[in-house]
Amino acid sequence: MTVVPGGGAPTVPTPGDKWHKSSYSANGGNCVEAREHTGGADVRDTQNRAAGYLEFTGGEWAALVNAVRGL
Repeated sequence: MTVVPGGGAPTVPTPGDKWHKSSYSANGGNCVEAREHTGGADVRDTQNRAAGYLEFTGGEWAALVNAVRGL
């Protein structure tokens, strides 16, 4: 995982890769957004987008998703 500070330029995503809100986020304001791309995925805080994001490789992202799913 890499921390990309606010204003950091993504290295792998293309302009067509769009951020989307997690389906597990409630409407209470504590939300995260993700965007998947060929290199993995990025995750950021919906309320603080300018702070940057976390960048995951494909293997890291798969491990996180599998852990959350309990696999």
